[in-house]
Amino acid sequence: MDTIRHHEGHVAQPHIEEHMKGSEMITDIVIGMSDGLTVPFALAAGLSGAVDSSALILTAGIAEIVAGSIAMGLGGFLAGQTELEHYDSELKREFYEVENMPEKEKAEVKEIFAEYGLSESLQHEIVEEMSLDKEKWVDFMMKFELGLEKPHPKRATKSAMAIGLSYIVGGSIPLLPYAFTDLPIDGLKYSAIITLICLFIFGWFKSKVTGQPVWKGAFKVMSIGAVAAGAAYFVAKLFEM
Repeated sequence: MDTIRHHEGHVAQPHIEEHMKGSEMITDIVIGMSDGLTVPFALAAGLSGAVDSSALILTAGIAEIVAGSIAMGLGGFLAGQTELEHYDSELKREFYEVENMPEKEKAEVKEIFAEYGLSESLQHEIVEEMSLDKEKWVDFMMKFELGLEKPHPKRATKSAMAIGLSYIVGGSIPLLPYAFTDLPIDGLKYSAIITLICLFIFGWFKSKVTGQPVWKGAFKVMSIGAVAAGAAYFVAKLFEM
């Protein structure tokens, strides 16, 4: 039954877990957007303190976004490939150990269940039952001994696409005002307003997904972007010829 009636006459509603769990795709988007919003913003701010052409800043910014998205996407692809290769390598090793060292592997399974307080007899019963299906046995060892989950076969490609596209979207935001202004300082003013608002929203969303305090996270992300852009601007002004 979906509900349980208490002796007081009240009806207990089923408990629903409301945790927000960040998927791998969300994680990749967060990585891409985070750098996309921050790096081009800092670059544009720095150039605004050194040159007097919005067109030049826009050109340099677009070049950076292209290079940055490729670099970030390639990094995500290589990370995904490494994760898959590592899993396959450990999987082969576990199958080898199950085939050639079954008693050692059974002892390791018992150790895992012993940590949860199961009795010796129950540990033995579970291990013997599990050893009848080698694939499930290996799957158990991968998850509970090594802490590894099987990556999606297309994880590397999806990661590269998500990070690269998110970087492009994020990087376009701070550059957009420069397309409509002649003076870099004017472009910087509008860019700062728009980008800081976006960083705040992004920080709030990121904190919501990861289960962190949302307002603290929002201000933290916005502050990092502001400090990076401010430092780039003042360094450029310092070395301005």
